[in-house]
Amino acid sequence: MSAPGSPRSTGSPRGATQRTGTRSLDPHTRTDTLSNTRTRIVGARTGVLADGVVGVVRIGRRVGDAVGDVARRVSSVVTTLGWVVLALLIAAGLVGYVLLGWVEAVVLFWIAIVLVLVAVVSLIGRNAFAVTLELERHKVVVGEPATAAISVRSTGAHRSLGATAEIPVGDGLAEAAIPSLRRDGVHRQEFAVPTGRRGVVPIGPVRTVRADPVGLVRRELIWTGREELVVHPRTIAIPSTSTGLIRDLEGAATTDLTPSDVSFHALREYQAGDDRRYIHWKSTAKTGTYMVRQFEQTRRSHLVVGLSTAEADYLDAEEFELAVSVAGSLGVRAIRDGRTVSVVVGEKTPEFAKRRVYAVRPLSTVRPGRLLDDLAVVASDENALPVRDVARVIADTVTGVSIAFLVTGSRTALADLRAASAAFPADVEVVAVVCDPDARPGLRRVPGLNVLRVGLLDDLRQSLARAAAVS
Repeated sequence: MSAPGSPRSTGSPRGATQRTGTRSLDPHTRTDTLSNTRTRIVGARTGVLADGVVGVVRIGRRVGDAVGDVARRVSSVVTTLGWVVLALLIAAGLVGYVLLGWVEAVVLFWIAIVLVLVAVVSLIGRNAFAVTLELERHKVVVGEPATAAISVRSTGAHRSLGATAEIPVGDGLAEAAIPSLRRDGVHRQEFAVPTGRRGVVPIGPVRTVRADPVGLVRRELIWTGREELVVHPRTIAIPSTSTGLIRDLEGAATTDLTPSDVSFHALREYQAGDDRRYIHWKSTAKTGTYMVRQFEQTRRSHLVVGLSTAEADYLDAEEFELAVSVAGSLGVRAIRDGRTVSVVVGEKTPEFAKRRVYAVRPLSTVRPGRLLDDLAVVASDENALPVRDVARVIADTVTGVSIAFLVTGSRTALADLRAASAAFPADVEVVAVVCDPDARPGLRRVPGLNVLRVGLLDDLRQSLARAAAVS
């Protein structure tokens, strides 16, 4: 991959005009515009001292995480009231036996001792349960209803006591009351899973809670593993005829000439190095000069969908979700049509990186479901590549591109879109899909670029059909 600041020889006048003398002034590609944790600590410094400061910060963060993990484990058993009683026990013991000898403090000390002993005894033992967590479906589209259920069976020799089961669902918590069950008794309870947001919703593990009567301690018992519900972005069906922007579908002839192919173009005089198998003998006999066949090159279309994940390209989260749905719709349609397709997203620069990372991450295009699985976890980031740099990386790394869809938001300027288009060779059809819920859908043609604006996902079908009709 060539460096973003160096010109790349493509043989295309359009690509050459955008790369001379102005690349170093591009605010998206200059290393001093990088804004991550490292730059906030030491700025643009890269010396030994700067690396040492960053190292100390990273070690301090790890130590803090370890201490916090231990504190969370302890606090998960002892409640706030428990810590208060424990502090009261220590204070009463000191006042009653060491400092002042108050009888009241001694009585309070022994009351606290009794409460602590009762709390400890209440945590001994566990119910004999066999708990399973079941999901109706593991993959849904955003907004579709989804349910999960727990099934509890008593496995003890005697009747089990009732309990309360807690099931973490995403950022929330579902509770299920487990009644007292006789031996081999079964209780099943369903609960809803929220699917209003795209992503992966972790469900479980199922845990039961045991606590003392006063509430000093709380013990959680884990009964199942964790399940995941993948919430796909919403997509729409795009008819194959809507992709009429592609000029070389499934091996159709192009204007590129070649000495060997299947689509005949014309005859020309024989030149040294030509394959003798393509000599046209009848024309040779008439003209007295060796004549060979010339063909139009045919190739299979390669469609690329580049999705910008830079927060700077989008006005809000709604625009980004629309962009993800647009990219998914284009990719799924191409996969189902059996085309060669690549769907990529811009990589983000790590927190402690010294320089901006110029790369794209390819998503799986083996099956539509695999692509939607990958799109379910795509997120925007302030340090991700903007759309113009995504286009440059695609042009440098993906070969044989015939059409490129660049999906971005309303904050991307037209000049950036034209710069992104200039990164590709002249024979590549570039379509920028600008997602703007407040804009009227439409098609705008500028030199070397088609700009589609969509306000709703359903506008994509109409906009593509309009573009294909006038192409």
